[in-house]
Amino acid sequence: MARLKNNLYKPMNVDELKDPVVFVVDMVNGFVKEGALADPAIMSIAEGQKKLMDQLECRNVFVCDTHPPKTREFLSYPQHCMIGTKEAEVIDELKDHIKRIIHKNSTNTFVAPEFQEFLQDECSRYKDLIIVGCCTDLCILQFALSLQSYLNEHNHCEQRVIVPANLVETYHVEDIHDAYFWNDVSLKNMATNGILAVSEIRG
Repeated sequence: MARLKNNLYKPMNVDELKDPVVFVVDMVNGFVKEGALADPAIMSIAEGQKKLMDQLECRNVFVCDTHPPKTREFLSYPQHCMIGTKEAEVIDELKDHIKRIIHKNSTNTFVAPEFQEFLQDECSRYKDLIIVGCCTDLCILQFALSLQSYLNEHNHCEQRVIVPANLVETYHVEDIHDAYFWNDVSLKNMATNGILAVSEIRG
């Protein structure tokens, strides 16, 4: 569950969803188990993600941070999730649920070429676009806002972007990056922009 001082979001029932797809963002070893950007606390949301995918039995797309050696992003963040390393792999606890993988070389899934292909070829088949994973204030926020903006631009009124607070999380570094603050600000930002932030999706 996202570290929040107050979870003010309402729950949603599975039967309220219509034609869902689940995007599981950056549940990879490099953010959960090992490497410069890993926070083991993020593992706390994996079990809930499995439960949601089991309940829905719908299409899911795992998004994996995957970087070549010379990566501009490394000017801003420590080296992480290099191509061909274990850091770039989905954590073992979720591997059995993978139906498709999209690789990205930035914090924003939306601009990844493989996602753009999905957007053009498949996205219109789904009404509810559910985003889970990490990090709430970076990869989740940027993807959700970009996707929402795309739907607005093209007047896709029948589609919704949904972010369950219990299935997203960000990293915590004392006195540097406060998970409680950034989870709170990011979920409020998404909700303010028309994204459906919910406390959980109940079976």
